[in-house]
Amino acid sequence: MLPSLFISHGSPMLALEPGESGPALARLAAQLPRPKAIVIVSAHWESDELLVNANPQPRTWHDFGGFAPALYAVQYPAPGDPELAARVADLLVTAHLPARLDSARPFDHGVWVPLSLMYPAADIPVIQISLPSRQGPMLQTQVGQALASLRQEGILLIGSGSITHNLRDLDWNAGPDSVEPWAKAFRDWVVEQLAVDDEPALHDYRRQAPNAVRSHPSDEHLLPLYFARGAGGKFNVAHEGFTMGALGMDIYRFD
Repeated sequence: MLPSLFISHGSPMLALEPGESGPALARLAAQLPRPKAIVIVSAHWESDELLVNANPQPRTWHDFGGFAPALYAVQYPAPGDPELAARVADLLVTAHLPARLDSARPFDHGVWVPLSLMYPAADIPVIQISLPSRQGPMLQTQVGQALASLRQEGILLIGSGSITHNLRDLDWNAGPDSVEPWAKAFRDWVVEQLAVDDEPALHDYRRQAPNAVRSHPSDEHLLPLYFARGAGGKFNVAHEGFTMGALGMDIYRFD
């Protein structure tokens, strides 16, 4: 059975400058059985309701500005799977989580950047689920739980976000060993709660975790972690690290 994963996808430039995260993602993909399909929640599809991407051939969306021209040439032409998307929506509805299909959604960079490093052939069907970020961690835990059975069918479930995400406090010239203490303290707290499976504390992270608001001025980049945790089992750290001083690049698996 496949695990579920939480991936810190970092800057879009990760696709061209993979640093330590790229090889870590490639190793992880090589260790896993080849998925029949991938179901992913990205921080970059915020919505008011649960939506499931039923686009049969989503385009690669460069949903950012100001980066190197080569980044805008990157394509990730993985297919969708409308039949699986409909099944995902049905599983959510059965779990009393109303969801509907969206047949026009492209792949945002929270999808194609990490997947281009894990499965560069882009030949595995990908289904994206939206992130109703204003509904907080509990909903994402429930979404993960509703879809956990897909792991037994060889479907890989991924939450794509970031363990810390405050772009205003980044040092773009920082070396790989430079880590801001406030960011590390938040990351370490999250890992400690995941290790003991303290769901109430994790759901209440904005009040209980050190430097929570500084580490996440808004919720959307941490919420995919709750999807991955809800869908999975035992917690393990697959990769840890920071870039630009305070942008966490951790990868977690839930077996």
